[in-house]
Amino acid sequence: MYFLALATDYDGTLAHDGVVTAETCEALRRLRDSGRRLILVTGRELPDLVRIFPETAMFDRVVAENGALLFDPRTGLEQVLALPPPARFVQRLRQRGVGPISVGRGIVATWEPHQGAVLEAIRELGLELQIVFNKGAIMILPPGVNKASGLAAALRELELSAHNVVAVGDAENDHALLAASGCGAAVSNAVPSVKEAADVNLASDHGAGVVELVDRILAEDAALAPIRRRGILLGTDRHAADIILAPSAGCVLIAGASGIGKSSLATALTERMAERQFEFCVVDPEGDYIDLDHAVFIGTLRSPPPAAEALKLLRDDAVSLVVNIQALQLRERRMLVSEILAQIARLRSRTGRPHWLLIDEAHEVLPADADETMSQVLPETPASILVTAYPHALAPEILRRIEVVLLVGDPERDMLARLAKVLKVDVPDRPSACGPDEVLYWKPGSADPPACIKVAPPLQTHRRHRGKYAVGDVGADRSFYFCGAHKALNRPARNLYRFVDIAAEVDDRIWEHHLRAGDYSAWFRHVIRDEDLALEAERVEDDRTLPPQESRRRIRKAIWRRYAAPAE
Repeated sequence: MYFLALATDYDGTLAHDGVVTAETCEALRRLRDSGRRLILVTGRELPDLVRIFPETAMFDRVVAENGALLFDPRTGLEQVLALPPPARFVQRLRQRGVGPISVGRGIVATWEPHQGAVLEAIRELGLELQIVFNKGAIMILPPGVNKASGLAAALRELELSAHNVVAVGDAENDHALLAASGCGAAVSNAVPSVKEAADVNLASDHGAGVVELVDRILAEDAALAPIRRRGILLGTDRHAADIILAPSAGCVLIAGASGIGKSSLATALTERMAERQFEFCVVDPEGDYIDLDHAVFIGTLRSPPPAAEALKLLRDDAVSLVVNIQALQLRERRMLVSEILAQIARLRSRTGRPHWLLIDEAHEVLPADADETMSQVLPETPASILVTAYPHALAPEILRRIEVVLLVGDPERDMLARLAKVLKVDVPDRPSACGPDEVLYWKPGSADPPACIKVAPPLQTHRRHRGKYAVGDVGADRSFYFCGAHKALNRPARNLYRFVDIAAEVDDRIWEHHLRAGDYSAWFRHVIRDEDLALEAERVEDDRTLPPQESRRRIRKAIWRRYAAPAE
């Protein structure tokens, strides 16, 4: 399920003339029986509400007084979310002949046409109060207290995200409620401004409209909301149409050769998630996302991240998270990722969070040769963005769930053909060559051909400066000399960028000689004075299964990642 809760207004929405029909109550029970939560959000005061609507017990939380009071029907606990109304303000209203007046725990309510007298009383006393209208009713509350703030308090207690809530209302004071939800609906008797702002306009009025909405939530779930409300902007096609990525039961695959921008695209997508206040979790096997904005980090090159800590952060603190698994060997990485994925799947089914899961080097941790433990968790893997240069090496269970492919670089038809073979679909027609700021967007399960999409680059850059170690000169006596076992060569690298250039040019024998001798990590440690870079190089030096091309790539990535080299 995507939508995990319904937040409904009472008067004019759930109730007609203060009465809720048996059919409406039965629809709410059906929704609750589906595993979803119910939240009642009303401008009424709590004693009055409970008196006329005893069925409040079916709700998980009640937000009363237009956001000023939170009530748990199961425990009877009441939590006041606003300062009490100033007694001198209530007295001044009565002196001005305003009536009837109702005074709650945080709200003062009356009726039109007393709004002028209310405003004058606020001015005279120099108070900071707001006036909220509700189809003829006038509610006076502290600033910032409304149905949205009350809903947020209820969701914190229920550990739910507002993105996974459908809200329905009818009056002016429901604007904030609908805007604060993942999908806003209006019953047919709603005021025109609410209908205009709603994502869904229901055909029926009052409780019958809520019944209609319940039926649609059960039948459509995520598809009920416009894709813009639940997705992030990928970019625009060549017809200036926006392309939106939305979380679903499937996966997004970011593929392409090494060093051409996959991680840069993934970083840009996390920025879009943060802009929309979607929470994400990044599984980072190689430290490509160190210092990623809008996220909390666990795990370092020396210390592996505990799965329990990752889950606690996601559950309790509602943060976006980067899980760095560099410190683990491949088998340990897969075991940890298997555990994290299983826990995230359970957390997401209950809370909706994290909304996005991004797995870099996905072929390493979701491999085609997955063992029994990993095979059991793969079908439960939440909707994800998978980043890899080797899609053919992904587990078949994952490949069957690929809904969107983003190819970075300018892929040849052969790459599309290989990918189509892996995904077991027909080879698509290739569009004209994509530009340097475009990616190829393809939905393998649809009849639509691939299209070139213009994507904005990420705003954030690596924080390491291009100091003397990156582009300067460490001096002849401290340069790294590529020479080989027999001193057949003598090429000095006076900085890290020159090191990368020469490393790509020397033959495999020379590269392997220095690699096996531990020369690279020693230079990084003693000359560059970067212990983390040295440790990462040591891991490459110790892995004798890596071919020269791969060991070069890993050390090059480690340097680029830390020293603001061209984005990968």
